[in-house]
Parts: sequence; structure tokens; C-alpha cells
Amino acid sequence: MVILIFVGNIAFGQDVQIALLKYKGGGDWYANPTSLPNLAKFCNKHLNTDIDTEIPTVEVGSSDIFNYPLVHITGHGNIIFSPDEALNLRKYLISGGFLHVSDNYGLDKFIRREMKKVFPELDFVELAFDNPIYHQKYDFNNGLPKIHEHNNKPPQGFGLVYKGRLLCFYDYECDLGDGWEDAEVHHDSQLKRNEALQMGANIIQFVFTQ
Repeated sequence: MVILIFVGNIAFGQDVQIALLKYKGGGDWYANPTSLPNLAKFCNKHLNTDIDTEIPTVEVGSSDIFNYPLVHITGHGNIIFSPDEALNLRKYLISGGFLHVSDNYGLDKFIRREMKKVFPELDFVELAFDNPIYHQKYDFNNGLPKIHEHNNKPPQGFGLVYKGRLLCFYDYECDLGDGWEDAEVHHDSQLKRNEALQMGANIIQFVFTQ
């Protein structure tokens, strides 16, 4: 059970964890194994959070998903949600959970298709640069930083908004998850890694203080 304790605008936790979402379909849900532990360490240092750096894996259809304030999904390939999984994810998000999607290249058409099963009534909308998620501890006045080049497109941040609440954030053509990985994995510059981690910290702070 996750317990959040709010002090000022920061959520401190007892056994607070964020989780990696495991899905079916053949896509590599397990990509970027060092990314979430590094993000947790960065947030604990710079946001004074107390997030467990041991990152659990949770299946889309599991009731365990309700134990985590945020779940993260990434990969390069196919994703398939069963009807029961889609309903479980919908209930989780409507109940106060949050989904962060990081396109590791090749995820876009699959995540859009599957999230339509979760929220048939919603479409991903591009978030304006003045959205609060870009202006937590760190200001990103031009939206998402560009971490990895995919198709020579600008990075875009999309969201699903349900009854006025942002409950899913999708970084596209950006690849925050790669930027969170250990430096030797992708050989990103320290500047790029720092930008990625700062934006990740903004997501965490946004979720923990809604």
C-alpha cells in the first residue's frame, strides 16, 4: 500500500514506488532497465522525495497497479491490451493513478490504438508549453527537450485529459526514458541526460502534487 504524506508541495512517502508496466503483444516493455531507478535517485536528491529505487514490474491487468501513483510504459514495438486489461487501466487512471508513456521509437501507432480501448471517448491532445507539467521545479518554456533523434521531428508532449484532469502524459519524438539511462548506455551528453532527468522530475512532482 502506498502512503503519500504532503509537506508543502512535495509528496514524501512511506514505501512509495513507481512501477514499470508490463504488457503483451511482443513489444520490449523491459527496455531501458536503468532509467526508472536513475529517475527515482534524481528525484530523491533534488525533490526531497523518498521513492524506492527498486522498481517493481506490474502487469496491466493486475490489481497491484493500484498500489502505485505512477506507472511507466515504454518500448519499440507492439502492445496489446485485452478488454479486461483496458478496463483495469481505465479504473486505475480514473481513480487517481497516472500513466507516463515514453516513445522509445516505434511505439506510437500501438499506444494510440491501445489507449483508445482504455478511453474510447478521448484523443491524445498536444499540451501547450504553459502546461503546469513543464513548469514544476524546472521550467521548460519550449516544452519537451529533444533527447534522441528519431525521424527529424520536434519533440511533442501529448496528454489524455479526463474531466479536466491530466491522467496520461506521452513524450513523443523525445525519448525521455533513454535520457534517464546510465550514461554509458547511449553515450548522451551530461547536458542531455540532465534535461531528461529534470523533465522526468517535473512529471513526478506534477503527479505527486495534483
